[in-house]
Amino acid sequence: MPELPEVEVVRRGLDEHVRGRVIESVTVTHSRSVRRHIAGAADLAARLTGLRVDAARRRGKYLWLTFDEPGSGPGGTALVVHLGMSGQMLVQPADAPLEKHAHIRADLDDGTQLRFVDQRTFGGWALAPLVEVDGAAVPEPVAHIARDPLDPRFDIEAAVAAVRGKRTEIKRVLLDQTVVSGIGNIYADEALWRTRIHGGRMAADLTRPVVRTLLAEVRAVMADALAAGGTSFDALYVNVNGQSGYFERSLAVYGRGDEPCTRCGAPIVREKFMNRSSYSCPRCQPAVAAERARRR
Repeated sequence: MPELPEVEVVRRGLDEHVRGRVIESVTVTHSRSVRRHIAGAADLAARLTGLRVDAARRRGKYLWLTFDEPGSGPGGTALVVHLGMSGQMLVQPADAPLEKHAHIRADLDDGTQLRFVDQRTFGGWALAPLVEVDGAAVPEPVAHIARDPLDPRFDIEAAVAAVRGKRTEIKRVLLDQTVVSGIGNIYADEALWRTRIHGGRMAADLTRPVVRTLLAEVRAVMADALAAGGTSFDALYVNVNGQSGYFERSLAVYGRGDEPCTRCGAPIVREKFMNRSSYSCPRCQPAVAAERARRR
């Protein structure tokens, strides 16, 4: 699933290509892609037609478009885009060949189409009202999501306190979007490796300086990934022009099971975690039991 850097790459592309464009018509060809819009495909198409895109916005891994309409702040409307596992937002010439899994098409007034392409159909579009949270207008389904480390108004000290208040593993806390948003499996593993912390450590046992350093590394690794266009493990994550990201080449641990740690040379370990995989260096990031034994 795309994480913050990948979603930000898509957001920037959308903001560049569709800001100021008027939606002339919308075509939905797969009902699953609008299942979160309870009123259905016809209602979504009718309500979007004639709207001018004001901006593409994001909080954490959540993406939405706002429109130039009365009440564009709280009380206005947002098009919430769920990318899911394989969703793509592509801007194409209207006469370009249609992608096999293009389930929604919005014709824009400059002769281009905004296409939602989703092979696995886990994602989709839905209209939602904007509400005020933390002094910002966000779609109602996103109201519970915390600010992310790249947000200019991210309060790192408040985030440190929230992290240390959790009596569970630090990696589980990093993945909790209500504590700090935007972090997924890839960048959690990378930030933990950078700070030499095993993901199984209890969050409440970490000192404030350690958590502060960890969150700083989360921000740093995301910034590095963003500069590389995000992480693409397959053709399912691309930007609005269909181009892949290249941060995979810079990953230190994620997806590198049994390969040598670039810092100490020990083989990277893959462990099961929350129905997914965690990657860490057993020497640089000792597990809790090993760390306690070493201290005796």
